[in-house]
Amino acid sequence: MKREIAPNQMKIDAPPARTSLATGQMALSNIDYDERATMRAWESFLADEPKCAGDPVPSHVRSLIHDSWYRSATGGINAQGIEAPLSSDRDAIEYLTRANAELLSAARRSFASLGQLLDGTGAMLVLADSDGVLIDAIGDKKTLHDGMDIHLAIGGKWNEDAVGTNGIGTALWTGEPTFVHAAEHFCAGIKSWTCAGAPIRDPLDGKIIGVVDLSGYSPIFRPHNTALVAATARQIEKALAEQQQEQRTRLLEAFISSAPGYRRKDGLVIVDHRGRAIFCNNVPDGEATEMMDGPMEPGRGRWLMNLPSSGSEADLARALPAHLRSCHITPLKLDGDLRGAALVFPSVPAVSSAAVVHREVNKHLQDAVAMIVGESEALHAAIDVACRVARSSSVTSLLVEGETGVGKELFARLVHAGSRRTANDPFIAMNCGAITRDLFGSELFGHVAGAFTGASREGKLGVFELAHGGVLSLDEIGELPLEIQPFLLRVLEERVVNRIGDSRGRPVDVRLVASTNRDLKHEIDAGRFRRDLYYRIGAVSITVPPLRARGEDVLLLVEHFNRQIATAAGEEPLEFSQEALDALLAYHWPGNVRELKNLIGRLHVLARGRDIGLHDLPGEIAAPSATSDDGKTLSAELPGGTLVEAERQAMKNALAAEGGNLSRVARRLGISRPTLYRKLDQYGIRRGFL
Repeated sequence: MKREIAPNQMKIDAPPARTSLATGQMALSNIDYDERATMRAWESFLADEPKCAGDPVPSHVRSLIHDSWYRSATGGINAQGIEAPLSSDRDAIEYLTRANAELLSAARRSFASLGQLLDGTGAMLVLADSDGVLIDAIGDKKTLHDGMDIHLAIGGKWNEDAVGTNGIGTALWTGEPTFVHAAEHFCAGIKSWTCAGAPIRDPLDGKIIGVVDLSGYSPIFRPHNTALVAATARQIEKALAEQQQEQRTRLLEAFISSAPGYRRKDGLVIVDHRGRAIFCNNVPDGEATEMMDGPMEPGRGRWLMNLPSSGSEADLARALPAHLRSCHITPLKLDGDLRGAALVFPSVPAVSSAAVVHREVNKHLQDAVAMIVGESEALHAAIDVACRVARSSSVTSLLVEGETGVGKELFARLVHAGSRRTANDPFIAMNCGAITRDLFGSELFGHVAGAFTGASREGKLGVFELAHGGVLSLDEIGELPLEIQPFLLRVLEERVVNRIGDSRGRPVDVRLVASTNRDLKHEIDAGRFRRDLYYRIGAVSITVPPLRARGEDVLLLVEHFNRQIATAAGEEPLEFSQEALDALLAYHWPGNVRELKNLIGRLHVLARGRDIGLHDLPGEIAAPSATSDDGKTLSAELPGGTLVEAERQAMKNALAAEGGNLSRVARRLGISRPTLYRKLDQYGIRRGFL
């Protein structure tokens, strides 16, 4: 016997779990819609404050609607809301129109034909962008007018985050044609409406770029409303594909006319105005791997870059991601506007994968070396050792010694750059001087959940595990507590780490770069550092020279930091007088490179003009003392005694006579500047003497 349908019930069709827009088929299953039962379910849903999306679904509510209610409730949507947010700002609407010009153009034909048919039907057809903001609306005039009451108009925002369950927002969320009828809406103020929405996908990359929706008061509901908007969405997608094909052809023609030197063996990628690849041919292996999107045409539809608005070749080159820097880029304009670019990869002889890896490693190493500014012999000697360690797979630990501020971490990064095997090899840095004594074990080796009071509930990875496959930089290793040192030694020897509270060992492949500003041999004699750990980490060591021993590197660093800071601030570099440069050269720099960088930064902020003279420098630099180490005034006469004593005093006298200008001191003594620096260190003459 056929069941009767109550007056407050209506038979409606639900869309399938997955709809195929490619074939146009829509398999519909029948369900009963009961207005009162759905309202009671909604009221009960709000009263019970659901705890999770998996709560039982009332029999009269579709799971799609129940899930959307849950998202709406937990997203903070006001269930008593009566309208969607609306932007009425004219500039915002104009920007919205320009940003969606292609979508509006593709929908124009479909909307024009359907608009005439909807007049008098009580239905309206709307077009929304990927954020659910309405950008066009046509249909029955009265319905369009009534739609203003709930902001179902251009500028209204109808995604689920703004107004909860509705045909536009829920179609965006599910990515499929969807209808929401009457009481199924989440907000009370729109429960008298019915709507059916279908997402519009970009034919090039498949991303959802908009929604077409049929809306009106609930009596307009028909089972085929969802099929109608799905068919309309397909028509718009077809029009988009035609537009894109036309643009693709025009961009290829623009490239052919602008690149007569292009050879068939060269690789070629054409990107559209959004930076997506629309044509690929002969793409080199390295770039094809990055852009691969399908077997027929590698990279087609893949986003590659942001095209700058200027369209100059220099700006385009700067916008290229790192893996595409080997190409030549040409802007492509249509009707005077930048509408794409051509990326040409000159053909090169085939190289083995091992050679490619070696080339990449060398490039990273060269970039890391370039970060260390200086030309002094002592600095180059330290860089040479670091490069040798980086290239060697047999050296697993390195000790970098040097005063505070000399740039020890740059050498750790150099080792990392030269030993990288993949682009994702980690570099983990930890300053032992910044860790409390109680946390050293946890930070180094990690811990399991509940291992000790205050331990993380989820447990924690230590820096050794985080650095697996890469480089671990332990700065100020001399601060490492004596009781932790045996555990560090065991990890370095066995290459296995045990988290605190866990007996299971975890293998680690880590290259250690330890650095310190202490004399570790003195620390060993004082009983504060283990001798066996020192010999384990110091099998190869580097001494980074202090800035006072690097001669005219001071001037190179002044120029480097001056330009770096000026560029970051968008200003012109400072101009230093010769007297100021001489004073900077003569200063002893107890804070080394860090002190110099901070000084240049301070001058950029505090100097009254762009010209820097002696008076702009701090007093300890501009007017150094001309006293000896014991505070006595220097004598101009050479004392008696040994030759060493005479030479030492002669250097002090020359320094005093030349006011600390090392170039003039070297000339006065008839020796080279490197010899002068070596003698200063040999005799222990501090720059504070100046």
